[in-house]
Amino acid sequence: MDTDKITSELQYKAVRSSGSGGQNVNKVASKVVLTFDVNASQGLSDEEKARLKSKLNSRLTTDSLLILNGEEDRSQLKNKKLVTQRFFEILKMALVVPKTRKATKIPRAAIEKRIKDKRNASEIKQSRKKPNY
Repeated sequence: MDTDKITSELQYKAVRSSGSGGQNVNKVASKVVLTFDVNASQGLSDEEKARLKSKLNSRLTTDSLLILNGEEDRSQLKNKKLVTQRFFEILKMALVVPKTRKATKIPRAAIEKRIKDKRNASEIKQSRKKPNY
């Protein structure tokens, strides 16, 4: 993953934000919409693109676009920084390769203990029977 290339591929768009803020909301475009095209990215390898598509399947559009909104602050610049940080956090979480599970063998002592316990239970049950003369 080449963060510099990916940063240059990000597209930002400023939109009027919703919510409280009075006259400021009506006249200032402080909401930032970040768009990232996974297919067209030069900063990701083919394996990373496939992993992103599988992990972020619910967040991607049909054209493999990742769209994030940032409207936490009244400042457009702060919103741009925040949404970029959130984008890279999402990217890093999605690109983490999980460790493969290794099946463990049952220890010999555990197998022998189980067989010994079974034999002991069998002997106890045999001793309860009436003797056969």
